[in-house]
Amino acid sequence: LQLARVGKGDVVYDLGCGDGRIVISAVRQFDARGVCVDIDPKRIAESRENARNAGVANRIRFINNDLLATDIREATVVMLFLSPELNLAVRAKLLQNLRPGTRIVSHWHDMGDWIPQQTLRVRSGGVERPLYLWIIPQR
Repeated sequence: LQLARVGKGDVVYDLGCGDGRIVISAVRQFDARGVCVDIDPKRIAESRENARNAGVANRIRFINNDLLATDIREATVVMLFLSPELNLAVRAKLLQNLRPGTRIVSHWHDMGDWIPQQTLRVRSGGVERPLYLWIIPQR
């Protein structure tokens, strides 16, 4: 979230949101709005419950859908923690659907030959891993 410089007014989409922790943090710490997207209804239920427990469910939309079929045009920040194959599959959607200036952060996996604006290495679980930042260019 810091890498993407999330702030008030941002709409943070987490594609493959899991338990919702990234979007919940965006809302709590950075006063953003959030959208949790996951194909697994159990993960959406878990993220909804976690947001309710954190007192931020009213600032988050929950979408139980395939991320490749989800309308993401509203996003100003997109968070990804997917697989290398899914990152490549979603890349064209990101470039086609997102407005210039939208920030994309991926944990662990790059986007093939799409060169990131910034790469950080962070420690997670005792292992150093990359975080990548891309910014949708002007058309």
